[in-house]
Amino acid sequence: MLIWIGFLVLVAALLALDLGVFNKDAHTINAKEALRWTGVWVAFSLLFSIFIYFAYENSWVHEEGAPMSGQKAVITYLTGYLVEQSLSIDNIFVIAVIFAYFKIPQQFQHRVLFWGIIGAVLFRGFMILVGSVLLHRFGWITYVFGAILLYTAYRMLVQKDHDEDVDVDKNPLVALAKRFFPVTDRFHGENFFIKVDHATAATPLFIALLVIETTDIMFAFDSIPAIFAITTDPFLVFTSNIFAILGLRSLYFVLASMLDKFPYLRYSLVVILAFVGVKMCIVHQVDLPEWLSLAVIAVSLAAGILPSLSEVLRQGREEKTAATPLSDPNIKA
Repeated sequence: MLIWIGFLVLVAALLALDLGVFNKDAHTINAKEALRWTGVWVAFSLLFSIFIYFAYENSWVHEEGAPMSGQKAVITYLTGYLVEQSLSIDNIFVIAVIFAYFKIPQQFQHRVLFWGIIGAVLFRGFMILVGSVLLHRFGWITYVFGAILLYTAYRMLVQKDHDEDVDVDKNPLVALAKRFFPVTDRFHGENFFIKVDHATAATPLFIALLVIETTDIMFAFDSIPAIFAITTDPFLVFTSNIFAILGLRSLYFVLASMLDKFPYLRYSLVVILAFVGVKMCIVHQVDLPEWLSLAVIAVSLAAGILPSLSEVLRQGREEKTAATPLSDPNIKA
């Protein structure tokens, strides 16, 4: 229990530093700052794997069944982190659509994402707890999770437009909020609520937050089964999931304007979801090694990112060539 409390304190401290110190004042986060913060969160995630090694090597974490070696725990943790980080990329598409729909000013987007992350941490912690209990009590639930992931892979493969993921008018929480609070038609700084005629009114910033929270819940129903396909160890599931979520905000500001330039990345996510779905469906018959899962996921991501980058570079060269004026044939070299 002490190790869980320590991890939660660490997460709370990191979030407090993020919002209360480094991003205390609302401002537009540029690509350079976003890249720096992405590097910080990735570094924290990788450094935590060192703690994972010693925690499992010295049996600091209570485990059911056979103890897990430190090396195996690190590979499992990194695999889970990579799965969750890759699946969060699709979430970034939807967040970008939500911000565009509500016309959220760039300087307020970090605040919305911050509180969205708080809600995601709480809800996913609850889902991981419930999922862990179900898997330990009902072994057949793995087939249900596997089927969910395979269906999600199919849905992602055939889906053409990410705008379909966001239907604000049909969002139940938004409809519920409008029944209890009047909603202003303009922003009031970074405030979620303001006083209007002695009554509390919600701003569009709060409505955008509600939509992001509910869409994250939808994505959690895909990502939580995916991480359980890697391991059912609650501590590894929770820590890898939370670190991936913590890095989502800075990753959004890095990738939001670039996602349309990675056309092949969708197929990488389809392969990853299909792989972990199949793995969960055969988990009681075939024991796949942890390194194989890590290798498949890493290769799948590389297969989607590298050709996309090559395409971007090729288009850049073509545009540069087209913009270059033809040389004057009368001028001698």
